[in-house]
Amino acid sequence: MKDFYLIYKNLTRKKMRLFLTTFAIFIAFLIFGAIMTLRSALNSGIEMSADNRLVVMHKISFTNPLPYAYVNKVKAMDGVKDVTHANWFGGYFQEPTNQVVTMAVDPESYLSVYPELVVEPEQLENWTKDQSGILIGERIAKANNWQIGDRIPLSSNIFSQKTGGQTWDFTVDGIFKGNDAKVDTGYALIHYKYFNETQAWGGDSIGWLILTTTDPALNEQVSKAIDENFANSNSETKTSTEQAFNKAFIDQIGNIGLIIFGVVFMAFFTILIVVGNTMVLAIRERTNEIAVLKTLGFESSRIFKMVLVESCLLAFLGGLFGIGGAYLIVQGAAKEMARFLPNLILDEAIFGQALIYMLVLGLITGIAPAISALRLNIVTAFSRG
Repeated sequence: MKDFYLIYKNLTRKKMRLFLTTFAIFIAFLIFGAIMTLRSALNSGIEMSADNRLVVMHKISFTNPLPYAYVNKVKAMDGVKDVTHANWFGGYFQEPTNQVVTMAVDPESYLSVYPELVVEPEQLENWTKDQSGILIGERIAKANNWQIGDRIPLSSNIFSQKTGGQTWDFTVDGIFKGNDAKVDTGYALIHYKYFNETQAWGGDSIGWLILTTTDPALNEQVSKAIDENFANSNSETKTSTEQAFNKAFIDQIGNIGLIIFGVVFMAFFTILIVVGNTMVLAIRERTNEIAVLKTLGFESSRIFKMVLVESCLLAFLGGLFGIGGAYLIVQGAAKEMARFLPNLILDEAIFGQALIYMLVLGLITGIAPAISALRLNIVTAFSRG
């Protein structure tokens, strides 16, 4: 208890220095928490990808359609467990700026391939029976304040109806959630059959296929078999794992990981210099006091530990406030950015990383002054005074 009291008194002896140092650490972990949350949101599609899920698209471009007949052909291949398909509808509500990511799918097979999507049985049954029904994700429902039973018009910026116009009316039959907080629920699902029958052009075609294999070890074999089967056809395919597909999509907007690493590294490097210099000066100012403690019988190892603990407490003090501030910022931004970054969550993994970095920061900045205090000679210290 006496040691902790001395540590406390040393930390608070110069309150302005304590405040400025703590504030610097606070800023570093505020940046860390916010940027790592952003990185996690951008990479959530990669992290949540199933090991045995493959995506089949047109070899030329994602925008080129595939024949509907490919569904049954792929389903009959060895190593394939479940197969579904999807068409990009586009979609916006009232104004083109109010985008609602919407896909036309087959209800039963789609939810079999994506078991992480959770729907109440009654809602699922209603949607399955209602051709003009729509199943919307929880986050996009909250963003637009949509409820079960609402009638919403969605316009496509790509397709038009046979009767003219580009707006379809849908009834909200259900709201799906994720079995994990990181599962994307920022989109909507409509019936492929209804979409196929009402669109003016492009009928009996699909945008891409999604399938699961019986064993992840068969992914490469199944991918190769699919692409070879449709080689030299009018619609050749390119098959990849869902993880690779999502990563390629993210990479189109730049190397996010490298950018984030650069920002976080520079912030921590700067703070490391500031805090390290502060601790060295603090210990140098206390040279005579450390000599007195040694004279009174305090062992060098004991003083060494006290200096390290002081440094770590300083790091945790600023770090916890910083990660707490990042959490509040993320919570405030999550709802506003639900349409663009639906998985903006500062989770336990990021908090755990932050705690480790706080400890590392405390040890690195405290080790030099702690060794200096450990080696301090009593006679030399008093002669300096």
